[in-house]
Amino acid sequence: MLLIMNRLKPDKQKQVIAVLVEGNSIRSTCRITGVAKNTVIKLLRDMGAACDKYQDRVLRNLKCKHFQCDEIWSFCYAKEKNVPEQKKNKFGYGDVWTFTAICADTKLVPSWYVGRRNAHDATIFMKDLADRLANRIQITSDGHRMYIDAVEQAFAHEVDFSQLVKLYENSIEQEKRYSPARCSGIRKHDICGNPKEEKISTSYVERQNLTVRMSMRRFTRLTNGFSKKVENLASAVSLHFMHYNFCRVHQSLRVTPAMEAGVADHVWSIEEMLALLDSN
Repeated sequence: MLLIMNRLKPDKQKQVIAVLVEGNSIRSTCRITGVAKNTVIKLLRDMGAACDKYQDRVLRNLKCKHFQCDEIWSFCYAKEKNVPEQKKNKFGYGDVWTFTAICADTKLVPSWYVGRRNAHDATIFMKDLADRLANRIQITSDGHRMYIDAVEQAFAHEVDFSQLVKLYENSIEQEKRYSPARCSGIRKHDICGNPKEEKISTSYVERQNLTVRMSMRRFTRLTNGFSKKVENLASAVSLHFMHYNFCRVHQSLRVTPAMEAGVADHVWSIEEMLALLDSN
């Protein structure tokens, strides 16, 4: 029997959140938990807002030193080529990009942004990251031009910034659906400051992209579980990073990223996450 939202008990809320953060779609969550689709979506959006508010408040004055930044593709409503004419060029229809920044030392992800892949949104993302830091940092990004302008506007020259450019045997446009072009080498470019050579890497953030795709069904390639509304995508991202930062013990750290960064003193439970709903 499907459950109505105003009768959803805490243990059922916990079950819904636990299923969502393990990478299940909305419909599969409904099938597993027996909770109605609209109820699952409402809980997702309420939790997303609560998690976003909490992390925005506590992930401040961070003493992290080395960051890797990247953007990950997804789509909402329909793939870009299938977006109806009346909805083309409107944000939330077609391609959507999620910017992420991961601390290479603590594996904390303090900043992310769901938007377009352009200099304007990259700057918003970088300014948000800059506002959360207590000291000068080193940043590595891929070779996209938008990061150069974004870092300059967010940090001025108070940053050590480099870009890592991968070289491919074939162009990205020529790669086949299941056969990505083979990486034949890399080039490292110092953009400003004095980046340490051994810290110029995007390996952690690229591995984080895999975690995102595995933990949120709407990011899976060739999926039918994509977001129909960009607001739901943003909520799912906030919920994911709350669980990743505070609840999920990182295998290489043996603690959560939030604990390693000094933001939390214990591993959070899903019940503690749900308690954020009452504090809003």
